[in-house]
Amino acid sequence: MKGERKISKLKGEKLKVKGILLLFLSIFSFQFSIYAALPSVTLKDVNGKTVQIDQIGGKGKPVIISFFATWCKPCMRELKAIDELYSDWQDEYGVEMYIVSTDQGQDSKKVKPLVDGQGWEYHVLLDPNGELKRAMNVQSIPHIFVLDGKGKTVFNHVGYADGDELEIRKYLH
Repeated sequence: MKGERKISKLKGEKLKVKGILLLFLSIFSFQFSIYAALPSVTLKDVNGKTVQIDQIGGKGKPVIISFFATWCKPCMRELKAIDELYSDWQDEYGVEMYIVSTDQGQDSKKVKPLVDGQGWEYHVLLDPNGELKRAMNVQSIPHIFVLDGKGKTVFNHVGYADGDELEIRKYLH
């Protein structure tokens, strides 16, 4: 009995140590992802122009990057909600917004007509192979990043609920 209790206690202590290590690593990797610079990935915009991702931030103004797909209803709600505030944010903070379509195949042909139809003034990038999505560790959409004027990621948010766009403003200064 005593031997079994000792083994059980040792297993419990090992689990606590593993849990603490996992927590530490999670916090460390989260902090790294929050302040990491943009990856060196090249995408095309909806007009076929090449855009080097690691060159879009760090010009003294904040940048918003939003991953979306044309079929994603929460993505559309988020982009429409941000659109209502975007011109004010541009005037107040000089912010630039890049929306990155994760649509693949035939769906990627729907991006330009959708954006034009909405009248969005965003920079629209295509990531049909998921290269930027993987490089930025985007697991699901909508997923939004805010970069400060130095090009460092200061806000990272997954999903959308009404009002989430108001949280972004806190990081645009």
